[in-house]
Amino acid sequence: MMDLIFWVLVFIFSLTFLIKGSDWLVESSEKIALAFKISPFIVGVTIVAIGTSFPELASSIAAVLKGETELVVSNVVGSNIANILLIVGLSAIAAGRLVVKRSLIDLDLPLLAATTGLFLFVIADKRVVFWEGMLLVIGFITYLLYTFFERKGEGLTSELVEILPEGVKLEFLKVKEEEQRVKEQKKEEKVTLSTFVFLIVGFFFLILGANYVIEATVKIANILKISPAIISITAIAVGTSLPELIVSVRAAFQKRYEISLGNIFGSNVFNIFSVAGIPALMSNLNIDESTFSVGIPFLIVTTLLFVISGISRRIHRWEGLMYVLMYLMFLGKLFNLF
Repeated sequence: MMDLIFWVLVFIFSLTFLIKGSDWLVESSEKIALAFKISPFIVGVTIVAIGTSFPELASSIAAVLKGETELVVSNVVGSNIANILLIVGLSAIAAGRLVVKRSLIDLDLPLLAATTGLFLFVIADKRVVFWEGMLLVIGFITYLLYTFFERKGEGLTSELVEILPEGVKLEFLKVKEEEQRVKEQKKEEKVTLSTFVFLIVGFFFLILGANYVIEATVKIANILKISPAIISITAIAVGTSLPELIVSVRAAFQKRYEISLGNIFGSNVFNIFSVAGIPALMSNLNIDESTFSVGIPFLIVTTLLFVISGISRRIHRWEGLMYVLMYLMFLGKLFNLF
């Protein structure tokens, strides 16, 4: 029992290090980029967008380095399910209802469905090999380039935020569309010694946290005599999705519905392309039986449900409650409670 408590505490502290390290790394990089006169738009679609995927990506790379390759796909599947059922559900409950904008229906819904379909094709044989990882990474790069070149003219308003991968931080939402205001903001950015200190410390925390999250996952799984993938698809997936949860629920309270939903679209696409793709370039990824038999069917159902809800242009509070209950059902099925 003491061993279990110890490793659970290690898991919690490591997850905290992982998320906080990612936060510091992104903030410092963002500040340095703006100080060098790099466009806030470019910062949004590169540093901030990719940076908010660091917890998932870092933990997946750590899993590959430790030979626990089955944790990678479990993390992706668990994160995407949690993003839809838990985060969208809680956001709808918090806001009363979420309103889906036309641009999300026309582009982002089909993109999410197509990306998920590609992911299902890749994992159909219960593994992800090098060329499949390369395919996902190419998709990731294409997505970034499209966002940058085709949608750059949409401005720096909340209309832009809804299509940015992973969503940008809430402070970016305050940036006005007027070019003069943007220039003034860039001039105000100051880079100090503490900026570089936080950059280095953030990177160190990210690596340290990712390493011990995986270590604790394996230890806890051994003590409880369950598959490490079960912990990955639940605890790690939810833990690494906390930044998205905070952004989406907070935005829902402020009635910024497009941010709540756009954050989830970007996060799920990024998880599939980068979090599954990049580790697959390092090693073939195996897929745990629980992930394949329970996680994948739930991912298909939740993605379809999200698409249908999006087409209806409204996600009401009762639907949000249904989403959360479905997530509890998902957990129950994973742990064979029924």
